[in-house]
Amino acid sequence: MLAIRAGTIMMKSGAEIYRVEDTIERICKACGIEYVNVFATPTGVFVSTDNEEASNTVTYIKRVKSSETDLTKISKVNQFSRTFTTTDMTVEEGEKILDDIEKNKPYPFWIRALSAAAVTACFSVIFGGGALDFCVTVIVGLLCYMLSRFLEKYEINFFIRGFCCCAFAAFFALLAAASIDGVSYAPVISGCIMLFVPGIAITNSIRDFLSGNMLAGVARLTEAIIIGVSLAAGAGVVLEIWYMMGGLAI
Repeated sequence: MLAIRAGTIMMKSGAEIYRVEDTIERICKACGIEYVNVFATPTGVFVSTDNEEASNTVTYIKRVKSSETDLTKISKVNQFSRTFTTTDMTVEEGEKILDDIEKNKPYPFWIRALSAAAVTACFSVIFGGGALDFCVTVIVGLLCYMLSRFLEKYEINFFIRGFCCCAFAAFFALLAAASIDGVSYAPVISGCIMLFVPGIAITNSIRDFLSGNMLAGVARLTEAIIIGVSLAAGAGVVLEIWYMMGGLAI
C-alpha cells in the first residue's frame, strides 16, 4: 500500500504515467516483492503482485478522482522513492514521510493570485499589448484567478471553470477597450487565456507517447484538447454576443 500511495500522490499532482509506474515498481521491489506488474492511467492505478513461493497473486486498485499540478509533491515523492530504495527505511517511516508530503500546503493565496496577475500581464505584452494593456491585464487576470478558485471551491470541473473564466476575461477586456482609449482587448484576452492553457497536460501526453504509454497519452491529449476548446468557446461566445450587440459600450 505504501507504493500505491506514493504513486497516487504523484498521479494527483500531474506526474507522467511512466514515472508513476516506475516509482511503484521500485518501492515494491525494495520491500522484497520481486514479481510486480503496474498499470496506471490518469484515473486509476492497478498493481498486481505475485509471491512465487506461495503461488498466489494479489491485485490492488486505486481510483484517482482528481488531479492538479503540484511539481513540489512530485519532486518530493521522487526523492522519497530514491531514499526508500537505497536505505533501510521502514514502511512505517515511509508512511510518515508521505503523510508530510500530502499535508504540504501550497503557497499562500495572495502570492498565487499576484503571480497569476503578473503572468497574464506579461503574456499580454508578448501578444503585442502596450503599457495600458499590461495594467488592465493585471486587474483582469487577478479577477479571473479569484473566480477560478471560487468555482473550484464548489468542485466545478476544470472545463466549466475554464469556460467561465475566459468568458469573464473577454467581457472585461471588451469593456475596458470600449471605456479606455488606447486599450486593445485582444492582448488582454490572450494573456488571460494563457493562465488556463493545459501546457503540462500536453507535455505529459507527448512524454507518455514517447515512453510507449499510448492509452495514457491519448487520454491526456484528448483532455488537453477539450480544455482548449472550452477556453476558446468561453471567449468566443462573449465576443460573438458583443459584436451582435453592435460593439457598443455598456
